[in-house]
Amino acid sequence: MPSAIGANVAPVQHSGQASLPTVEEISAGGVVVDMSDAELRVAIIARLNRGGRLEWCLPKGHPEGKESNEEAAIREIAEETGIEGKILAPLGSIDYWFTVSGHRVHKTVHHYLLRATGGELTIENDPDKEAVDVAWVPIQELARKLSFPNERRIADLAKEVLPADR
Repeated sequence: MPSAIGANVAPVQHSGQASLPTVEEISAGGVVVDMSDAELRVAIIARLNRGGRLEWCLPKGHPEGKESNEEAAIREIAEETGIEGKILAPLGSIDYWFTVSGHRVHKTVHHYLLRATGGELTIENDPDKEAVDVAWVPIQELARKLSFPNERRIADLAKEVLPADR
């Protein structure tokens, strides 16, 4: 269930509906690439959506305490995939809306491109136990594997900004 950390609540009008409070959420994550592999594999996770369907997505999560978005991205990727990384470049932000538990959530996710620096692929260290699977996917297949169009656009951008001197 999404948290309301740092939330701003304001009424939102919906045609035909009573107004619902709005919660602003921030997450950070990204594309962590194993550059020692010729296929440039990316670590992604699978989660079950509220309907029980498996969705493959980029690892991400909420900043904790005074953590910056960059620090949160590094930590969340390591927790959800087992892979440690170093940020190479920002990939931009996406935002979307959803409704849960009687309120609307406006979520903004900040994405970064990271070089994998160590670790082993696992979901065992995910404190929220949201990830149900994890996989390495060649970057050329990444957009086809991801469930959400906005994350596919982030994957395409990651391919464009990868350093030439890998």
